[in-house]
Amino acid sequence: MGDILAKRHLATLTDFACSSVLLGFDYDGTLAPIASRPASVRMRRATRQLLRRVARRYPSVVISGRSREDLTRRLGRLPLWQLIGNHGLEPWAENAALAAQVREWVSRLRVRLASHPGVVVEDKTFSATVHYRHARDKNRVGRAIASAIRTLDNVRPLQGDQAISLVLRGGPDKGVALQRARRVLSCDNAIYIGDDGSDEDAFASAPGRQLLAIRVGASRSTLAPYYIRSQASIDRLLETLLELRTPFRAAHLRSSVKRR
Repeated sequence: MGDILAKRHLATLTDFACSSVLLGFDYDGTLAPIASRPASVRMRRATRQLLRRVARRYPSVVISGRSREDLTRRLGRLPLWQLIGNHGLEPWAENAALAAQVREWVSRLRVRLASHPGVVVEDKTFSATVHYRHARDKNRVGRAIASAIRTLDNVRPLQGDQAISLVLRGGPDKGVALQRARRVLSCDNAIYIGDDGSDEDAFASAPGRQLLAIRVGASRSTLAPYYIRSQASIDRLLETLLELRTPFRAAHLRSSVKRR
């Protein structure tokens, strides 16, 4: 992997930033630092201000495992083109049958995992997440969670930071959502930044000539060819994207998209 903010990779970042490009961001661990409880996660003020400026120069989306309603409460006042929730399902593919399936998963998991302190099963309507950050014996709990998940129907687990998200097997994912947004906005390319296993679908959603995939933190098990060193580095990446896209060029690219 290469540090996308290193001088030797500046040309690659510049080529994408100066093209007709969509920016895609995960939220937890990418735009905002991970917190001990999901409800406590917040963007830093500096990041919010930078994201506001970036979203005025680039068409931008946030694609998160959080529900779209949750994202709207946190980001609704920013000039983002779209907030995409539940790992790519909202707002395009949600339905009552899926919500019923998720309720069944949550009910069964809560029964199976009730004896494990520190484990929380979150129902997000169209997906679910098993949080185990506060469990003491994470190896034991991890085995129990894996065993419980194996009893569920039509489920696909996605490993996060001390959490496992459960989505519909064969359903839409972050990669599908990213590429749909790119096509709707008539962008030729995309830049996507994410931090864990739930973002791998986005990293794999297009060839390297069309997608600049950037992971938060280096990893040997990711499909992203580039990384930023830590979540705090997102501010420097946003600053660099602003420097590479002058207001004049941003206006020119927006008008080009409208004429297509």
